[in-house]
Amino acid sequence: MKGTSNFALLVFGASLGGIKALGAVLGNLTPDFPVPVAVVLHRGEESDDALCTILERHSTLPVSDAEDKTPLNPGRVYLAPPGYHLLVEPGQTALSIDEPVLKSRPSIDVLFESAAEAYKEKLAAVLMTGNNEDGARGLRRIGECGGLIVVQDPANAEARIMPDAGLKKAQGAYVLPLEEIADFLNRICKGKNVE
Repeated sequence: MKGTSNFALLVFGASLGGIKALGAVLGNLTPDFPVPVAVVLHRGEESDDALCTILERHSTLPVSDAEDKTPLNPGRVYLAPPGYHLLVEPGQTALSIDEPVLKSRPSIDVLFESAAEAYKEKLAAVLMTGNNEDGARGLRRIGECGGLIVVQDPANAEARIMPDAGLKKAQGAYVLPLEEIADFLNRICKGKNVE
């Protein structure tokens, strides 16, 4: 497949083991990464801003909790805040306190499905380590809308339930070990060829 510089958004979903996995990927994106990044990492409603601080310490890009109607700017990472679903609309974030999905709020499926509708083939998504099936339904929708899908190799994940479930639903996913994901994203988001 030929990569394209026309990706308008990159989304991530992770749960158990996700802090370490996200830190590894965000720390290896290039400082001039050309698209916005939206992230759902399962966390409790009572969480403080420590997650933001931890990820920013490892990231080459600025990291912040998303607020309602935050503009999506290239080269920035927007985290779903505790207790809210993170959705995206064209060019901006949206927050919701709708019911949890698979016992999770924020939900990966909610982010992925909204991003698929908003960005179609200009969306790239990464599903990583986790201990439930959140994200699998969203990956299916991303595939139906023409987006690009990356799933962390389940054999390489701290918890493989989430990537295994994603692979059952996602057609044509790239399956990559954790250490190869950032390089792949750097290439595709800058329009370089991928095998």
